[in-house]
Amino acid sequence: MTAFRVGLSADFTRADGKPTFPSYDLSPLAADGVELVPLAKAAVLSAAQVAGFDAIVLLGERMAADSFPSDGRLALIARMGVGYDTIDTDACTAHDVALTITPDAVRRPMASAQVCFILALAHKLVAKDRIARTGTLGWPARIDNHGMGLVGRTIGSVGVGNIGAEMFKLLKAFDVRMIAHDPYADAAKLAEIGIEAVSLEAVFEQSDVVTFNCPLNAETKAIGSARMIARMKPTAYLVNTSRGPVVDQKALYDALVTGGIAGAAIDVFDPEPPAADEPILRLDNVLTAPHSLGWTDQMFATMGDVNRGAIADVNAGRAPANVVNRAVLDRPGFKAKLAGR
Repeated sequence: MTAFRVGLSADFTRADGKPTFPSYDLSPLAADGVELVPLAKAAVLSAAQVAGFDAIVLLGERMAADSFPSDGRLALIARMGVGYDTIDTDACTAHDVALTITPDAVRRPMASAQVCFILALAHKLVAKDRIARTGTLGWPARIDNHGMGLVGRTIGSVGVGNIGAEMFKLLKAFDVRMIAHDPYADAAKLAEIGIEAVSLEAVFEQSDVVTFNCPLNAETKAIGSARMIARMKPTAYLVNTSRGPVVDQKALYDALVTGGIAGAAIDVFDPEPPAADEPILRLDNVLTAPHSLGWTDQMFATMGDVNRGAIADVNAGRAPANVVNRAVLDRPGFKAKLAGR
């Protein structure tokens, strides 16, 4: 039997050769004869790059319909994180390839990142930091920068997946009202957490902070539209750590400069990375992060554990956990790949 070959995202290695994510560790797989091979850097992987691999581990690269090689060897794409809008899932299934994600790795780090943004906005942290740095000249400006207390305030979410549910669990300590719109969520399970299921319009109209915890797809693209943002209170904040395109970025900018809303915090942009002259980056009532606010040593260590488990399962002929395209598990071609290990 040939060695099980795994292609690793080029994002794993910095220009100086050092690991980008030191806590992410797949090296224990070597004990089972797994060969780890760095992939060449590419925005969209080609079939030639992927040929000869049994599995690939990806972060930022895209897999299009024509990225799948004809050798029929690829059985697993282990995606770091929970977003998979960069991967053609239908093509994965058609080529008998399982696509896995790492929900256990991102749940707490991303939920705490959202809470970080909410607290920073509520306490006007950036404005107060700037004031403190001006010394005696700027100090009097603190009187004009009172924050927003959270007790009794309404935190709303567009979508409630693992991260959204975890965010609300963390927010319970702040005695907030919690509402959300998610047509696919179990209302009873939301109620167990203390979340009130409401309409999409109600999330925007009633929330003091609107957050986004939905995947990017045809249904959610620009769900934070100009029409919805216009429903927000002028004292409300918008927090997006999901994907940039779920919010109409131009409409958000317009609301921020006209006083339609009080401020925003965004870890994601449309497009990414944003241009240096992107107007929203120049606003004082916006907090930003480069799609990495939730990145922690613990996040990547757990990602390594989860991805390592998925690779080990496929190498041993077992179906992995956290498969996105569940239909592939019943396909004869995928079963044959597992049986051939």
